[in-house]
Amino acid sequence: MLVIPAVDLLDGRCVRLLRGDYEKATEYSDDPVSVARQFARGGARRLHVVDLDAARDGGGNREVVEAIVRETGVEVEVAGGVRSEEDAARWFEAGAAAVVIGTLAAEEPESAVEVAVAHPGRVCVALDMRGDTISTHGWEKGGGESVEDLLAALEQAPLERLIYTDISRDGALQGPNFDGLADLMKITRHAVVLSGGVSSMEDVRRANASGAAGVILGRALYEGKLSLAEALAAAG
Repeated sequence: MLVIPAVDLLDGRCVRLLRGDYEKATEYSDDPVSVARQFARGGARRLHVVDLDAARDGGGNREVVEAIVRETGVEVEVAGGVRSEEDAARWFEAGAAAVVIGTLAAEEPESAVEVAVAHPGRVCVALDMRGDTISTHGWEKGGGESVEDLLAALEQAPLERLIYTDISRDGALQGPNFDGLADLMKITRHAVVLSGGVSSMEDVRRANASGAAGVILGRALYEGKLSLAEALAAAG
């Protein structure tokens, strides 16, 4: 199982949001590239880098993301504002290992399939959930396909994996939604990464035992609730 540290960017800073609320951002560093390097030195094989400004259709932190891709020497999956095949292609040209699409998949599943077909095995789809509703545009809007309809549309697409987040758990250090993960894994053939609320070594071990393809770690790493080395060892 992959252990994937998250580096979330807002106005050039490394932050974590509480349950997706941009008004509840905790800043951890004004040097995100340095943070990313530390994770890479700590043994992370992949980083989950989110441009929060681009995700909600405003601005962007492209130069910072490009520096992380260029300077860490590990795989980087880029999320936030990837809304077209052209966007995806630009990130691949910049050296990203994968891109994460959420809004595009929820609103235009056929377009998401086209992006995946153009870049087989390098596209992840984010399922960002508030209850039974998929959230889009940096988690600030809802709507789009039902999860079942979206998964049906994506079932034959050559995705790398799905990323499942229960937004109510994200950044809250209250544990992830394992029931939601189990339900999702029953209805898709795609590998699933668990995100949102992973806050203890027990969470990491349980995710590994559940068959998750990976876990994304955020606030728990930044606040020392668990160590990257321990999480990597538990993931095998």
